[in-house]
Amino acid sequence: MLLDPDMSGEAYVEDCQVCCNPIEVEFSMRDDKLISFVAIKV
Repeated sequence: MLLDPDMSGEAYVEDCQVCCNPIEVEFSMRDDKLISFVAIKV
């Protein structure tokens, strides 16, 4: 999964690349480093 740094701090839904089920993704970045990541099947 590729993460867009401009989406940091925002939740969005993306289809799984393997099973096509929707996944809610939320992550945070600081100084171009990933500091948190959560992915929940919806």
